Amino acid sequence: MSWETVIGLEIHVQLATASKIFSGASTAYGAPPNTQACAIDLGLPGVLPVLNAAAVEMAIRLGLALDAQIAPLSVFARKNYFYPDLPKGYQISQYELPIVARGRLPIRLADGSEKMIRVTRAHLEEDAGKSVHDAYPGATGVDLNRAGTPLLEVVSEPDLRSAEEAVAYMRTLHTLVRYLGICDGNMQEGSFRCDANVSVRRAGSAQLGTRAEIKNINSFRFVEKAIAYEVERQIELIEGGGTVVQETRLYDPERDETRSMRSKEDAHDYRYFPDPDLLPIVVGAAELARARAAMPELPWARRARYVADHALPAADAEALTQDRAVADYFEALVAAAGDARAASNWLTGEVFAALNRAGSSIEACTVTPAALGELIMRVRDGTISNSMAKQVFEAMWNGEGSADAIIEARGLKQLSDTGALAAIVDEIVAANPQQVEQYRAGKDKVFGFFVGQVMKKSQGKANPQQVNDLLRRKLSGS
Repeated sequence: MSWETVIGLEIHVQLATASKIFSGASTAYGAPPNTQACAIDLGLPGVLPVLNAAAVEMAIRLGLALDAQIAPLSVFARKNYFYPDLPKGYQISQYELPIVARGRLPIRLADGSEKMIRVTRAHLEEDAGKSVHDAYPGATGVDLNRAGTPLLEVVSEPDLRSAEEAVAYMRTLHTLVRYLGICDGNMQEGSFRCDANVSVRRAGSAQLGTRAEIKNINSFRFVEKAIAYEVERQIELIEGGGTVVQETRLYDPERDETRSMRSKEDAHDYRYFPDPDLLPIVVGAAELARARAAMPELPWARRARYVADHALPAADAEALTQDRAVADYFEALVAAAGDARAASNWLTGEVFAALNRAGSSIEACTVTPAALGELIMRVRDGTISNSMAKQVFEAMWNGEGSADAIIEARGLKQLSDTGALAAIVDEIVAANPQQVEQYRAGKDKVFGFFVGQVMKKSQGKANPQQVNDLLRRKLSGS
């Protein structure tokens, strides 16, 4: 019998605040262990938490982007469990009354179709510290720098039906939080990580299977591989007569397998109760208006606009809107060049390739939209050919000056003088009578030979369109 995969994701989004959610300690990454944990983060007697207002504003912004309900009143709770990296013995989180509930996120699948994924909730909470198992032989160290770091946990409904859909959802949310400016999305630093709840059921069944939770996956590739492994493990277990147990598992990328960590707790195991040290969060009309005013154009709206206004292919619009800085660069380039299709081709082609070679982001691009727009206009007005333009772009990337300066200095202006080009065409045709006969006998591929010879003779400066027109007239005998 066939099986259906059921997946729900819990994604932890580290909010881009300068200080922690309940204290003034820094959230900067990379500090020496335990140098950014203050008395509040350590849970010392007599200290009281104070809520970071910026974290609340960021949560509201994401809720609006998810078309979700923003709770007019939400409450913090204490989630009780004991672990070395949780000094208070409880985590401050939200449970019964989260700040964001019942949203949705559209994802685009590999075949170009769109699927709407329901979002159950997004709640504010503090991060725990980190246990370090490989620093001291026979002992575990505890680094509490992360303790109290503000998180927004985004919980999806079990609407995902494959590892590929799960990755598409995760990528879409990753793009969104960076667009909103609420998270840097750095997965290597733990700013964006995922817990995957995975189960299988017989095809056609309405009842959900027993789920296993795979904890703290911090790359898109590992999410896909971990889910694929877990699905296969569960199917083999059931078909072999076994039973899937509810548990927490980890993914080992070196062995490409998931392994059991502990039995999975239910909510009642954590003994949630309202935190007596924190007032409820009240979100009124003024807070909502302020959050709406700070909202950028969302990536899927921008993608639709590029297709509608610029007639770009959907795949190009998708590539241009994956990163807000790339989309901003594209719009500045369109304004400078006056040609959206050429701007898209150059950005997704030469610019992306150069950034990949340099290992850089668009923010570090050495060619400004205005400078690249000038180059695109020189192709359009016939000053240089498209192939020559690529050489000019490389020189611009290396800091050799503007497009016009490089064209002038290197003598790259395209040869568009009809008389001069006609003389070169006459010379090439006269020197190759055998190829002329072949072309006139119907071997159209020989035409490329003549184009190549003319371009070689002109040192690549001949206007390609004029060369084609002159050659066709000459070879046809007219």
